[in-house]
Amino acid sequence: MQYVNDFYDYEVLDCGDGEKIERFGKYILKRPDPQAIWRFKNNKYDVDAIYHRSNRGGGYWEFKKNINQWKISYSLDIDKEMVFNLKTFSFKHTGIFPEQAVNWKKIYNIARKIKDCKVLNLFAYTGGATIAASLAGANVTHVDSSKGIISWAHENVNDSRIPIDRVRWIVDDCKKFVLREIKRKNVYNGIILDPPSYGRGVNSEVWKIEYDLYDFLVLLTNIISRENGFVILNSYTTGLQSSVLNYLLSDVFKAKFGGSVISYELGLKVKSTGLYLPEGATGIWCSDFNMLK
Repeated sequence: MQYVNDFYDYEVLDCGDGEKIERFGKYILKRPDPQAIWRFKNNKYDVDAIYHRSNRGGGYWEFKKNINQWKISYSLDIDKEMVFNLKTFSFKHTGIFPEQAVNWKKIYNIARKIKDCKVLNLFAYTGGATIAASLAGANVTHVDSSKGIISWAHENVNDSRIPIDRVRWIVDDCKKFVLREIKRKNVYNGIILDPPSYGRGVNSEVWKIEYDLYDFLVLLTNIISRENGFVILNSYTTGLQSSVLNYLLSDVFKAKFGGSVISYELGLKVKSTGLYLPEGATGIWCSDFNMLK
């Protein structure tokens, strides 16, 4: 398991009974986490907001304090500060997945080794990977099917002081965009994707990960650089284990281009116990293992 220990604006204070208590900068939130099936050690924090699940699906926020949009930051390097605008969004989200800080560092370290690096960020959400690659000097194409989420990512990129011409914004279905890129014969050094288990595109295109992911990865082989190429595949909502991601990337990319594949679980350290809460998995293919060092 890999985890980040220098995210000073974020920490898991405690978890248990199907929930976790987290500090995002100046606010403390309590949200559901189905993997925390043990008991709380300390459930007496002064919580600012609680997300309650509904028996009918979804849920709602209960506010103990008036909370509007606020900012937190994460430092990749000296003078390389990632800034995130957070808010208590629907479906318990805040606009950031903090465990991804592990991958932001990897993206930053890989991309800065590649001259004139071009990165494609698919299912790109609020732009954490986009910011990391951009701060490394890469030119990023950021693709998401939600116009509202793209606007949110745009705020984060602007506040992270990234030049306006370094990111290209695309509101589209990811598969349709990739098919057009194949026709245009565009090639990227890096492709980053964090696909949902289920989703719909801008024209109600249906995505089901168990049916669509493998063939989608095969499509990506048409637009990835065989030299100085890398693919980062995340799994959060799907529950796919790191060994599954390793198998997928090995079968699709390593078998065709060679190179190396690594995979690992992601976790968050829990302050009250010193143990680690699992938060998904990541697989990485690189055309050259030295890119991972």
